[in-house]
Amino acid sequence: MPLTQWLILNVPTWLLGLLVVGGVVLLSVTGLFACRPLLPHHTKLREHHDVAGPILGVVGVLYAVLLAFVVVTVWQNMDRTNANVQTEANYLADIYRDAEAFAPEFRERVAQLTGDYRRAVVDEEWKTMTRGKMSPSVELIMNQLWALYTHYEPRSPKEQSFFDESVRVLNSFRELRRQRLMDAQAGLHPLLWFVLIAGMVATVLLTYLFGMEDRRVQVAMIALLAMSIALILFTIMLLDFPFTGDISISAEPFRQLILS
Repeated sequence: MPLTQWLILNVPTWLLGLLVVGGVVLLSVTGLFACRPLLPHHTKLREHHDVAGPILGVVGVLYAVLLAFVVVTVWQNMDRTNANVQTEANYLADIYRDAEAFAPEFRERVAQLTGDYRRAVVDEEWKTMTRGKMSPSVELIMNQLWALYTHYEPRSPKEQSFFDESVRVLNSFRELRRQRLMDAQAGLHPLLWFVLIAGMVATVLLTYLFGMEDRRVQVAMIALLAMSIALILFTIMLLDFPFTGDISISAEPFRQLILS
């Protein structure tokens, strides 16, 4: 399990946010006071403002573009995953409804398996997905449903038509579940997290090269900058795993299904 997913799962969101944002702000301000004795007096620093200013501007723009790109990416992944969950639930309802065209014993078995699948997903798999794992019970039901269709022989042209459509939906249904399980454990690559954190450190460090008469103003500016960046990184962390934490995709599309 990735470290960020473990933190989201085991630490309350409010406390995690306080630790991330508060920790970044505290380290940034502490770094300013630690670096100030090592740097020339602020009057000397002003001599380098003409050089430090453009460099900070370039680094800030590059880092802002990177942050925006990552935020948009994780947000779009969240929306895509949510849409896939709704489609998966719709396909389950389609399989249940289309079974009405088959023989009574087959129809009853499909109704039983689709109902079991719905309950197992809501009661079990949604909990295991918070850890990036699948539910063996849901996997078993899926295999039983697939085996039921692979061993069934349509008895009329009407059944054949519904059977072909049901198999197509069942294949798409399995693909969506597989994608859901992959989304539950996928996250940003550690290298990208390193780049995001390194960019934050570089941006904050560059602000130390500016000397100001009132140190309290500089402390406030650095604190606000660090807080803004930390909030964005915390947002990325929460959206990175769509089934983990307080900000996660709900199993409501499956709960709303009426399979009886």
